[in-house]
Amino acid sequence: MDAEEKIVLQEEEIGRALMRIAHEIVERNPAEDQIPALVGIHRRGAFLASRLHALLEDLLDTQVPHGDLDISFYRDDVGSRPDAPVLHASHIDFDVSALTVVIVDDVLYTGRTVRAAIDALLDYGRPQRVQLAVLVDRGHRELPIRPDYVGKNLPTSRAEHVYVRLRELDGVDEVAIALGTHGGAGSASSVARVQSTPRSLRPGPACPATPGRRV
Repeated sequence: MDAEEKIVLQEEEIGRALMRIAHEIVERNPAEDQIPALVGIHRRGAFLASRLHALLEDLLDTQVPHGDLDISFYRDDVGSRPDAPVLHASHIDFDVSALTVVIVDDVLYTGRTVRAAIDALLDYGRPQRVQLAVLVDRGHRELPIRPDYVGKNLPTSRAEHVYVRLRELDGVDEVAIALGTHGGAGSASSVARVQSTPRSLRPGPACPATPGRRV
């Protein structure tokens, strides 16, 4: 940990936040109506979705649809980034049509990552509704996006950077905040406003994916 960082969430607190989010998802999506699906945004959102998936299956005592999305080519700054995006495979092995899908991410900042995730998700079908769960909401929205489930609201300045570290990637569970040369959320920096990549140039299914389809 950098000497200038301040730890705002530790392992036990992250665990409690995820358990609370899992209970809130169950309360807002009664099992007799429909089992919600979880889709995590690579990278750390995918690991958080996996943890929530295990918690929901314990709470509901049934199987819960679960997948993950790579949004690299759906970002509105893909054409302006100096380096090629690091790609991860997306895995949605179920039909999202008519389901409630909970998108999971680590940090909510400008809202542009979530917009890209919704765009990517819609390439797989038309969910009945889409909800958003985030571990940290740091504010500074640039798009009209609001989370349904929040682990911690963290007031920040744009000059600060929020670091989410998870044991699956970083060997430790913690959330830290530090001053930086630019604002940021998770491991991503602030994104630029540029024209979106046309759908025809994006990877992914040209029509709603069928169960078992991987892209």
